[in-house]
Amino acid sequence: MGLTYVTLRLRKHEESEDSIEAQFLVDSGAAYTVAPAEILRNLGIRPRETRSFILANGEKISRQVGNAYLELGENAGYSKVIFGEEGDSNLLGVVTLEALGLIFDPIKRELKPLPMLLM
Repeated sequence: MGLTYVTLRLRKHEESEDSIEAQFLVDSGAAYTVAPAEILRNLGIRPRETRSFILANGEKISRQVGNAYLELGENAGYSKVIFGEEGDSNLLGVVTLEALGLIFDPIKRELKPLPMLLM
């Protein structure tokens, strides 16, 4: 089983001059994106709430959550981000993928455009 990493650019908002690029593991099992709290705070992104999460091993944790503007190539949009703590991995979750108009193909291990259906 291979792992897929992408370079994601984070900003406070669309017009922000300041941005940071970092490597993220594409995790189709994670709902939200996890980024280091220090990076988010350095960009001026502030937590809006604290939420509880259950990890794959059943452990329950609490993390702060805020909003960021994210760019992956030509795809960009706003998404919730979890303020990662010491030992947390940088993860790109499905909520962010959908906000960027992307979907993860687990067979080819690549990102593809998300089909936009209006029904």
